[in-house]
Amino acid sequence: MSGRAERRERVARAVVDAEVDHGYAQLLGDPDRPQGWTLLLDGTAQSHVDLEDPTHLEFEYVRRLGHVVDLMAPQAMPQRVLHLGGGAWTLARYVATTRPRSPQQVIEVDAALVDLVSSRLPADGLGIDVVVGDARAMLTRAVPGSVDLLVLDVFAGARTPAHLTSTQFLESAAAALAPEGVYAANVADG
Repeated sequence: MSGRAERRERVARAVVDAEVDHGYAQLLGDPDRPQGWTLLLDGTAQSHVDLEDPTHLEFEYVRRLGHVVDLMAPQAMPQRVLHLGGGAWTLARYVATTRPRSPQQVIEVDAALVDLVSSRLPADGLGIDVVVGDARAMLTRAVPGSVDLLVLDVFAGARTPAHLTSTQFLESAAAALAPEGVYAANVADG
C-alpha cells in the first residue's frame, strides 16, 4: 500500500427522482448519515435534512439561520416562525426540535414538491404547518405583529423572484413582524 490515503468515493445510498411543478427534483441519500437526505432541484442542492437528527444543519447558510434562531431566544422558548420557501423544511425541523411548541408555517409554491417532501421526508408530529401558495400573497395575509422570525428562502433558479425584493414586499414583512421580530433572508451572491 502506498503512502497515499485511500479515498472513499461518496455515493448516494439511495436516489428518488420526481417531476415537480417547477422542475425536476431528486432526493439523494447521504452516504455518511443513515437518515440524511439532500434535496436537489434542477441539479442544484436546496436542502439537507437528517430525519434522525433535525439539529444537524449540513449547509452553511442554514447553520447561519440556525444561529439567528439561537440568538433570538433560549432553547425551549417557542418562537412564531413564518418560512417563505420550503425546500425540505430543514430550518423548520430545527426550530421544532430546539423550540418545541413553536407555531410555524412554511409557504411553498410547488405543490408537487410539498407532496414529495411530505411523503419521503415526513415531519409528522413536529407541528409544522405547510401551505401551498405564493410567498408574497401569503405574507400579506399574516396578522400584523404575529411573527417573531420571518425567513425568506425562495429562489427561481439562482435568483430571488423580483416580487420578493420590492419595497412593498419588505413593508409587508415589517408589518407581519412582532416589535422585536427578525427578518432573515437567504440571498444569492452573484
